[in-house]
Amino acid sequence: MSHLEIGVAGIAAALALIALRVPIGVALGLVSIIGIGQLVNMHVAWGMISATPFDFAGTWELTAAPMFLFMGYLCTTTRMTEGLFQAMRLYLARLPGGLAVASVMASAFFAAASGSSVATSAAMSRIAVPEMLKRNYDKGLATGTVAASGTLGSLIPPSVLLVLYGVYAQVSVGQLFMAGFLPGLLSALLYILMIMARVKAKPELAGHAQVTSSWAEKWQAFRHIWPLPLLITAVLGGIFLGVFSPTEAGAVGTTIAALIALTRRTLTLTAIREALVRTAVSTASIFIILIGSLFFTRFLAMSGVPAAFSELILGVSTETWWIILAVAVIYLVLGMFIDSIGLMLLTLPLILPLVEGADLNLVWFGIIVVKLLEVGLVTPPIGLNVYVIKGALGKSVTLPEVFRGVAWFIAMDIVALLLIVLIPALSLYLPQQML
Repeated sequence: MSHLEIGVAGIAAALALIALRVPIGVALGLVSIIGIGQLVNMHVAWGMISATPFDFAGTWELTAAPMFLFMGYLCTTTRMTEGLFQAMRLYLARLPGGLAVASVMASAFFAAASGSSVATSAAMSRIAVPEMLKRNYDKGLATGTVAASGTLGSLIPPSVLLVLYGVYAQVSVGQLFMAGFLPGLLSALLYILMIMARVKAKPELAGHAQVTSSWAEKWQAFRHIWPLPLLITAVLGGIFLGVFSPTEAGAVGTTIAALIALTRRTLTLTAIREALVRTAVSTASIFIILIGSLFFTRFLAMSGVPAAFSELILGVSTETWWIILAVAVIYLVLGMFIDSIGLMLLTLPLILPLVEGADLNLVWFGIIVVKLLEVGLVTPPIGLNVYVIKGALGKSVTLPEVFRGVAWFIAMDIVALLLIVLIPALSLYLPQQML
């Protein structure tokens, strides 16, 4: 077999192992070791195993990921996110589909604190969906809102996906955070406008019970949720103003979260221990995938597959629209079956040489990639957020009902994606010629 044939066989083997539920990091690492052994020899493969994990673990920028995860888990275990939906419900109840709109806003705040789409969907599915169903909201609208809004955690900083993309693609994480802010808000705004338009046209989607509240109740609700907006503003404001780097922001955010919890007397040893355990488990999982993807990158580079793939795509056309379309098809198809982090790290070894060969801006392209990964989280037949919602709600909803509701939000995601592609200025820090 030629080197190229071995590389293609390796990709097929990796996808087959992932389909058989082998952990993604293990699948990529195993295929890479065997592949490099075939391409060169096993001595080189074993040498890579001994050197790569150690070198990678020492990457300074990567420390942002576990710190942001710890910040998010600390907010949850110290009950900083409690009352978020109820407060949004009181303030936004008078809008058409007010509870659904409140769910989008609460999810956006929660996502900004946690940086995790799955965590946001899991939390809001137990809080917001039962409240909407109790008030006779359409099941598709209620569940679709939470499933789709959970994906906002992928773009709204601090996002773990943006951190990992920045480290892997060697792009400034700070620029990615700034570039993802407007598209994240745009997605939330499109969700809200779509909900309001649908409910205005068909009021029965949002039931008939009205939520009323006094200013005293609104003030009381704000007293419970002020720490989260303060934390988010402090972290993002510090990054945007250049007070500290995104790598340092995770530690700063964790410190602020701990101080806020301390003043509210919710910072207990149990809460800290639970947050640390969750962070350790999530970080270990992410690092295994990252190390496996690094092995896979070196294997593919030795095989020549990325160069051949770039020549194949650019041979059809070198126009930006064609490259974005080809990448979108890859992500939308594979996104139905593979989780976001695994998919991104599986495909970047192939995609990045193509993007660099076409001289596209890597920050702008990174936002497009993350947006495509958001769509994959809710796309049938295996939209991860949809199954999170179904698992949390049990028999009270069916999968077809959730997917039916999510379809409207996928349409808004496509609109947002088109706007990001057609108006690059939505993502900051682009070369002047792209503005």
